[in-house]
Amino acid sequence: MKRAFVYKDEKSNKFWWINYDGNDFAVNYGKNGTNGKYEIKEFDSEEDCQKRALKLIDQKIRKGYKEAFDFDFINRFYFDDEEIGPHKKTSHPNYVEHFKEDFYYDCGGEEAPFGNDEGSDALEELEEHIKKFGNHDIALLPRKIVEEYWDMDYFEPNNFDVEYIKEQVANENEGYFILSDQVIIAIALGQIKITGTIEEELKKLALLSLKKMGIVSKIIDWDISEVVDITIRDLDSFKIFA
Repeated sequence: MKRAFVYKDEKSNKFWWINYDGNDFAVNYGKNGTNGKYEIKEFDSEEDCQKRALKLIDQKIRKGYKEAFDFDFINRFYFDDEEIGPHKKTSHPNYVEHFKEDFYYDCGGEEAPFGNDEGSDALEELEEHIKKFGNHDIALLPRKIVEEYWDMDYFEPNNFDVEYIKEQVANENEGYFILSDQVIIAIALGQIKITGTIEEELKKLALLSLKKMGIVSKIIDWDISEVVDITIRDLDSFKIFA
């Protein structure tokens, strides 16, 4: 359940909202017009979570906050609690609605978009980029991260010849060969996760990287084909463009 509240007087113009169900809740708060701060709180039981959430709501009302039934949850950016990592309650509603599988929030599985080191680091770079520059030039970011920030070679996903890919995997560590693709996929899904939109060119690029990842996984016998197929299906059907 999401409930939003605002506080306005001569000196302040603040918002606070909470999203609670199950054993945890998320809060986002700050000055209106800013992204604010996101926090996740976890509890031993659903009952404890609800009690704490309702207590916080009551405290806000006592301080003069008014419930904002028309609060805009769509046209805003969503950032994860740094201590928790990817989480449904700190993700954009468009992402939560469309990308339903648990692996989209997995921060430990190598096959997950944010589970491998490259994907996780790329998501952090994306968050910093959006905080500084907004939702702009995201399709250019994967190459910039790999070449400028990390000082590594960027592999464009544009050659799907199986023999070529076999040669690259044999000549290079396969992890290095797919690093660019892991970054591209993480940035694409990350843009949706944070903003609820994706640049069309970035979507096309990510679908190519997923295709390449599928080929590589078969060559090195890496059992991620189901994850790749689901991600291709979900990303291909997402139509909200930046």
